[in-house]
Amino acid sequence: MRDAVELAICEWLFTKFLNGGSLTPVARPRKISDEQLLAAAARVVNRVGPGFTLAQVAEEAGVVAATLVQRFGSKRGLLAAQTKVTTEVVLQGLRAAAAEADGPVEALRTAALAWFAWMEDPEVAVNNLGQLGMDLVDPDLREVLGDFYGGVEREFVEMVRAAVAAGELGAAPPPEIAGRVITTLANGTAVLWSIRPHGSLRERMATDLDAVIWGWRRPSPGEPMGDVPRGTAGRGES
Repeated sequence: MRDAVELAICEWLFTKFLNGGSLTPVARPRKISDEQLLAAAARVVNRVGPGFTLAQVAEEAGVVAATLVQRFGSKRGLLAAQTKVTTEVVLQGLRAAAAEADGPVEALRTAALAWFAWMEDPEVAVNNLGQLGMDLVDPDLREVLGDFYGGVEREFVEMVRAAVAAGELGAAPPPEIAGRVITTLANGTAVLWSIRPHGSLRERMATDLDAVIWGWRRPSPGEPMGDVPRGTAGRGES
């Protein structure tokens, strides 16, 4: 008890001294942002997987573990914050990729490929898949993941809707279903590749996407659908 009292007095005096004698606490400027801490956590997960510790993240970020506890409360809090930030980053990335594409079908395809463009290292893929499994068994983290995948699916729904409106995916199911299919296909392909990483993830993703997208394209009257092109949805590899 005595140590706690002395610590409280020292903190009070320190705050008073820094504030020029005022009793109003002064907020210390943060030397590292939450985003930088979360980026460090992502790098550690890529290397270590779900068994990572806050101490490892702190070392990666160049801070003490207490900083992470102060900002996020716990490892669970850090993971929840990371998923929320990742949601915004991924959604912005999907929109940016689609905006640069030539036409609505290519926008859908390019955005889906961009989702996992960062994951070409099998070890990184396995480590993230392991973390995903841990997140799924935690109700709070699972809820945050639901928001993430829901956001991605809504982006694909709108992209399919635009392609249908342009007359380029006339044989597709309703946009709500088609968007869910694209989300499931891209995510499922990434998971399977993580387990059996043969060849390039991008190449496998492109092949799987094209098999579905090509089937949704309605040919001109009298024009056969033909064979599914390898690595193209009818527009050439991007």
